[in-house]
Amino acid sequence: MKKQVITLKEIAKRLSLSTSTISRALNNHPDISPSTTKTIKDLAKKLNYMPNIFAKGFRQHKTNIIGVIVPNILSYFTSTILKEILLQAEIKGYRVIISESNNDVKKEKEMLYTMLQFGVDGILMSLSKNTIDIDPILYALNQKPLLLFDKVSHKIPCTQIIINGEEATFNAIEHLINIGKKRIAIIKEFKHSYNSEKRFQGYLRALKTHNIPVDEKLILSTDDISLEKGIMLTSQLISLKERPDAIFSITDTAAVGVIQTLKKFNIKIPEEVAVVGFSNSLISKIIEPNLTTIDQPGKRIGGVAVEFLIREIQEPKDYVSSKTIEIKTNLIIRESTFLSV
Repeated sequence: MKKQVITLKEIAKRLSLSTSTISRALNNHPDISPSTTKTIKDLAKKLNYMPNIFAKGFRQHKTNIIGVIVPNILSYFTSTILKEILLQAEIKGYRVIISESNNDVKKEKEMLYTMLQFGVDGILMSLSKNTIDIDPILYALNQKPLLLFDKVSHKIPCTQIIINGEEATFNAIEHLINIGKKRIAIIKEFKHSYNSEKRFQGYLRALKTHNIPVDEKLILSTDDISLEKGIMLTSQLISLKERPDAIFSITDTAAVGVIQTLKKFNIKIPEEVAVVGFSNSLISKIIEPNLTTIDQPGKRIGGVAVEFLIREIQEPKDYVSSKTIEIKTNLIIRESTFLSV
């Protein structure tokens, strides 16, 4: 038997009132008397009436819903951001719809359009690493406030919440140089990754600043910056005739693979090969030796992203120009680069 969906029309019919009267009463409109409002609310409660927030949103051009699109919902860094987005949005009276693109550009485009169809008030988005065609994002930006965080693009004229990946990496490589390392390898993604390229530029700048020549054999790129690739690429690096004395990975996950491989071949960390990651994920504190890494403040990024998006939702005329908000990072030095006396 098909369940009956209770609508405003059904409540109005049972009370012989207009649907507009029912709607205004449920929204505590002062034009409706307290006794009528109570009668309507009592019946709505008895019938388990649930307002259709999407229909209401289309009528009022406001749903108090924020859409969030991320490449990978399971990553520690992303989950930290999402947790703070949910918390801050709730505090400010907004609900959140979260979708995962899995770095699939087709899925990313579909989710953007779905968010618009749902009538969200604004969109927070971290781009797929494969995003090249920005037309769907520009279209969405023309419809609703849209803000990028973490994985961004300078081609998209919107507010962007970022860390300075180049500066953070420069500091990490300089730390390795300061402890005496000269042959520093990097494990990164291919050139189409915005974040990876920024970190690579920091790596190159640090070497140049300290007059260390670039060795192409020490620069390894992959399409999947995973633990497995960290293991595979480290095996490749330590088989070199002149192997590296330090390895920097643009993710903690791959850096853990680096440490596992070095330990497997009884290579002393950090005496023979030092290791640095990027993210300060939980695993960086668990792996032995503990991993030196760049702390990405996901909580701060999530909170700032919500703050600026809601400003643009509530005061659109004041936020017509794009801006970049940079969140500071810190290098967390642990045993993978520091030998305690």
